[in-house]
Amino acid sequence: TERPFAVKVSVRQYWRLLATYLKPQGRRAAVLGALLLLSIALQLAAPRVISRFIDRAIAGDSLNQLIVLAGFFLALAVLTQIVNLAEVWVAENVGWTATNNLRSDLALHVLRLDPAFHNAHTPGALIERVDGDVSKLGNFFSRFVVQVLGNGLLAIGIFIFLFRIDWRVGGAIVLFAILSFLIINSLRDVAVPHWAAEREASSRLFGFIEERLGGTEDIRAAGATAYVMRSNHERARDFMRKRLKAVVVGSASWASSFLMFAIGTAISLGLGAWLYRDGAISIGTVYLIYQYSNVLSRPIEQISRQMQDLQQAGASVGRIQEILATESAIEDGPGVTLPADGALAVEYDAVSFGYTVDEPVVRDISFRLAPGTVLGLIGRTGSGKTTITRLLLRLYDPTAGTVRIGDVDIRQFRLADLRDRIGVVTQDIQLFQASVRDNLTFFDSDVDDARIIATLRDLGLSRWLDALPEGLDTQLASGGGGLSAGEGQLLAFARVFLHNPRIVILDEASSRLDPATEQRLERAVDRLLAGRTGIVIAHRLATVRRADQIMVLEDGRIVEHGPRAALAADPDSRFAGMLRTGQDLVPDDDESVGAAADVSEVRA
Repeated sequence: TERPFAVKVSVRQYWRLLATYLKPQGRRAAVLGALLLLSIALQLAAPRVISRFIDRAIAGDSLNQLIVLAGFFLALAVLTQIVNLAEVWVAENVGWTATNNLRSDLALHVLRLDPAFHNAHTPGALIERVDGDVSKLGNFFSRFVVQVLGNGLLAIGIFIFLFRIDWRVGGAIVLFAILSFLIINSLRDVAVPHWAAEREASSRLFGFIEERLGGTEDIRAAGATAYVMRSNHERARDFMRKRLKAVVVGSASWASSFLMFAIGTAISLGLGAWLYRDGAISIGTVYLIYQYSNVLSRPIEQISRQMQDLQQAGASVGRIQEILATESAIEDGPGVTLPADGALAVEYDAVSFGYTVDEPVVRDISFRLAPGTVLGLIGRTGSGKTTITRLLLRLYDPTAGTVRIGDVDIRQFRLADLRDRIGVVTQDIQLFQASVRDNLTFFDSDVDDARIIATLRDLGLSRWLDALPEGLDTQLASGGGGLSAGEGQLLAFARVFLHNPRIVILDEASSRLDPATEQRLERAVDRLLAGRTGIVIAHRLATVRRADQIMVLEDGRIVEHGPRAALAADPDSRFAGMLRTGQDLVPDDDESVGAAADVSEVRA
């Protein structure tokens, strides 16, 4: 579950976001400011033209003179629309650029956080923060400062013109504007907690949907569809209730501004009628007072909307700042240099670790692998095999003991350098909705096509490659749809070959493949481990035939460790017992057939 966070957002946090993501767009922001000033001038000029038209018409000016004024007003109206259109275009450009940059920074930060963070947050909830919360800030980046500043300048211009007409008119409208502003400002943070609750409910809903969609087959097989739909409806209703409450509370600022508009109109008409009756102003000036009061209501309304948007943005800013303030538990090392070539030695020295403080998963693990040595890890599910490899990758740090590569504590290396030297092939092959090339190179354009093609042919994928309609440019479906299990695993091997690591971690696939694919995978494993230090999580006896050392784990402890040949020859060893009985290393009824046939290979 996600942790709650403070919804009170300081002005400094808003300003920091603006400065960070608008500063690189200084020129476009300046253009936006210029368009805003021009728009203000046009809004102030248009009512004066109409006022003059009214007075000239009453005074009996010629039709030609009135047509000139009407044409001038029409030109102002057209120019106003053009300026408004340009302002919207520039504002949207600025807003989308800023939000996309923030979205990229947030996604990169999330990817750099340790697995413990990701275990505490569902992918759906993180997507909602990276995309949904950032999208809420689009208006904040593109319009908030410009609109508030621009409308403030527009209001000042209106005040100046009204004071020039009559100080009593100017004073009354200024008092009205100040009162309106105070009311709106007092409502600024009213809805922030409700919008925060709405965003949290949205995260829970989309996180739930993402998890259940990922387990569709299991849900259907277990007959749990009704339960899942009921749970989904409960979360959807909770989201609807919280959103409705946030909208209603947030609408209070809009309602207050609407009331202010009515009061402002009444004040302007009353003052205009009074001054006109006393002969102090013309009927055209009465219209000017009325129109300027209406124009003044526009910035008040827009400021009200901006404040309502700011309430929503405040909830999103708080959630975004919480993510950005989260630091990975895995600190980057000072940068000791790792050897670029050759196999590397690996050592675990009294290593213990648990995902929770009171439940250790591995205990007092100690072993050393000379460069080029292959270790076969054997043990039942939950014995700690995968955890040992995660510690080598520094996905987690040991709670006790030290992991070394080449006699250097791995915490001394840069994370990027460390993981660049280690290649991992897991059972769960992640393929992206992208081209074959991008899937193999992880979007690294520096890897040339000739090298990719040579690697695929070495792995026996020549026919598969030749059958692709667009070669390396062929698009693969997300998750590898359309590929067989064997093809997916061979592509995973190709990735590692192109990466050219010095240490290889191989989590053997437990599923049975057809004999031809099995042979291709066996050859790929042999090629991958040649000249490299390897750790193989073995699920079948045939896999450990290529291991130099065998380590048997039980309940997170090493219960047996030694050279494969020596353990196989020792009748009292656990490993030899597995060979005698033909027992699979990870029990699976589907794999029991053929286990005995693997034994003779392992003894060799």
